[in-house]
Amino acid sequence: MAEIDTNEVPDFCGKPTLILGCGNILFGDDGFGCAVVEYLQENYPVPADACVLDAGTGVRKLLFTLCLSPVRPGRLLIVDAFDAGRKPGELFEIDPADIPAIKMDDFSLHQLPTSNLLRELQVMCGVEVRVLACQTARLPDQVNPGLSEAVQLAVPRAAERIAAEYFAAAAEARP
Repeated sequence: MAEIDTNEVPDFCGKPTLILGCGNILFGDDGFGCAVVEYLQENYPVPADACVLDAGTGVRKLLFTLCLSPVRPGRLLIVDAFDAGRKPGELFEIDPADIPAIKMDDFSLHQLPTSNLLRELQVMCGVEVRVLACQTARLPDQVNPGLSEAVQLAVPRAAERIAAEYFAAAAEARP
């Protein structure tokens, strides 16, 4: 078996933990995931064993790269905004298989739904995949940047939740 040259693998593939903030900052609350990543990077020391990326609307390319990579993170967290009929700004976890149909376009790769890519990462590759979602207040039909007040208030709560769970080991190891 040939040895894997990790210099040819993107850095995000080789980190034990990968956190991807998804969304489009030009369409209101859809930019939630990107805002959480920005908040994390500005307010928390990201441990060396984690990679926090603003995937924006390019998450499908990153997921496809992960599926094809010879090395992968052990844990993948997708951070995104959804309309699930909950209270605006409410944080909740969603099973990757339950991503709402309206969001499938955000994650499709030549009509291959994200749930298939995420299931491939889970089942075939052994990656723990989770989705942290925020209930949107508004998703405009045309360009209208900026989060609603309810979703903006959820950004630091989501970052704290992520840091407590995913950055805790690094914080505990500090002297």
